[in-house]
Amino acid sequence: MTLVQLKYAITVAGENSLNEAAKKLFISQPSLSAAIHSLEHEIGFEIFNRSRTGITLTIAGSEFIGYARSVVEQYEILDAKYISQINVKKRFSVSMQHYTFAVNAFVELVKQYGMDEYEFEVFETKTREIIENVKNRRSELGILYLNDYNKAVLTRIFSEAELCFTPLFECDVYVYMWKGHPLAGRKEISLDELEEYPCLGFSQGESNSFYFAEEVLSTHQYKRFIRASDRATLLNLMVGLNGFTLCSGIICEDLNGSNYCAVKLKSDEKMTIGYISRKDSILSPIGEKYLLEIAKFKEANYNE
Repeated sequence: MTLVQLKYAITVAGENSLNEAAKKLFISQPSLSAAIHSLEHEIGFEIFNRSRTGITLTIAGSEFIGYARSVVEQYEILDAKYISQINVKKRFSVSMQHYTFAVNAFVELVKQYGMDEYEFEVFETKTREIIENVKNRRSELGILYLNDYNKAVLTRIFSEAELCFTPLFECDVYVYMWKGHPLAGRKEISLDELEEYPCLGFSQGESNSFYFAEEVLSTHQYKRFIRASDRATLLNLMVGLNGFTLCSGIICEDLNGSNYCAVKLKSDEKMTIGYISRKDSILSPIGEKYLLEIAKFKEANYNE
């Protein structure tokens, strides 16, 4: 196995096409195909599924590419510092459920570190994809929550993916709605009072299991329920339909605007916000700084 083969495989994975990858690498397609076949033969499994419609990663191949990226990135840093003596940008990536406090912390991190030294990536995405991104080293950290309902199942999934969950803080459950909602002025709201209003949740795609839901109390039988794929749509539905969603109560007006509020839900339910990381990795200094920014934002904005 060589660095060249790893770079070839990473490029093919990025292009999902041998032909396009070959053009990008400035080699012939037969040469690239032969190199990939040789690599697959050496490691003992297929990295890619091949079909008439294109080329995709196998399950094992997805994990392999994650390791390959890590190896190539580390080599490029060593090469830049000790051989080529050029500046190569470091990389920081985080995946998260739809938490404005996690986005806000990311914004503050970029402001502090700047973009001259680092390349940044942020994925506000589905629960399953967060797990896959951290497992395959696409992201260093994944921000999500556990509660009594999903803890056993997700902890098992984390363990199988060689990931660990570290708690950051525990919080009550809040009802998030626009300030024009008929119930917005309450100090507390019960689920019975919310029955006539649509509950809004984030779609989890093919993993629309209760265990992967971003909203606590996902098994409650809501009279009306609408799934949305992004935060902007969810906020529009709050205003247009007097909808609501359930959240941690940590409000970020800088990102969502000042037209929304969080009211405590009458419930003993708790949610533990934390992060997942690979068991075989040590947090980078910038990763630790990102978690510190989350803690600072929580202390300043938690609606207790």
